[in-house]
Formats: sequence, structure tokens, C-alpha cells
Amino acid sequence: MSRRLVLVLGGTRSGKSRFGLARAQELSAGTPVTYLATARAGDAELDDRIARHRRARPASWPTVEVGDDLAAAIRATEPKATLLLDGLTLWLSAVAGDEPADVDAILDGPFARALEAIRQRPGAVVVVSDELGLGMVPLSPVGRAFRDLQGMAHQRLATDADEVHFLVAGLPLTLRDR
Repeated sequence: MSRRLVLVLGGTRSGKSRFGLARAQELSAGTPVTYLATARAGDAELDDRIARHRRARPASWPTVEVGDDLAAAIRATEPKATLLLDGLTLWLSAVAGDEPADVDAILDGPFARALEAIRQRPGAVVVVSDELGLGMVPLSPVGRAFRDLQGMAHQRLATDADEVHFLVAGLPLTLRDR
């Protein structure tokens, strides 16, 4: 498959990961998809989610643990392979840390480098991310800064995306398909 950027957004348990996985399989035309994992084991509930995600995808798919440098992880994959990044939210959260994030520094630094790595790929990329901006305004400065970071990152990805899908109750709403 030639270059195609697909952005899949949705709330918790909206079906976005399942949709992103299916879209990556379609784009890969039967070849293995490289899964870019952003979750970091650490508590029983998250460990269970990681295990469920592993069971949901084919065992033949290589998995790359992203760490803090998403751009390097993207560049380290087979260029023509379809990538499934699930999910952007956990990576941004790790990069932002526990203090109020410097939104511009992250957007213009590690996020911009990751977006450029995506732009340079000849293969398709599916990015799954949580839509956080539909709820109440977070009470804490950390929460507000992260919500802003996530929203701005989504806008930048959506600008480049060939497809943008928003999942609600397991149902995809296609916002863009060009």
C-alpha cells in the first residue's frame, strides 16, 4: 500500500482500537502490520488492557515498544510496512509528564519530529487516539495543559490525514476520506 495517514479518534471503549486494527489490516493487503505500542506496564488494570490488545491482533505482527522517541521508533520500522500506532494519548502523556506540560515545546519538539517521520514514510500509518476535548474543563493545570496538547496534536494530524474517523458507541463517523 502506498502512503496513507489514517487518524482514528474516540472516547474510552468507543471501539477505536478495534476499528484502527481493522483499517490497518485492510491497508496492509495481507502483509504483517507493525504495531507501535505506547502503553507501559505498571499496574494490574493497564497490564490487563495490554494483554487484551495483544490477543486482539495477529501474533505475526511485529511489536515495537515506542518509549519516549516516537520518531525514532517510526524510522526503525520497515518503510513500506503499514504501521498501527495505538495510541497517541499514552505516548503524549509519557512525554508530557506529571507537571503542567509546555504544550508548544512538545508540539514543536517530539511531536513535530514524529509527524515528520510519518510524512516521510512510503507505507500507510494508522494512528489511534483518545478524544478528550468533549468533556468538562479539567480542574487541574496538568489536566488542562494535557487536554490542550492532545487537541492541538489531533488538529495537526488531521491536517495531514487522508482519513479521519470518530468512533462513538462502536460506530465510525467518517470525518474525512480523500
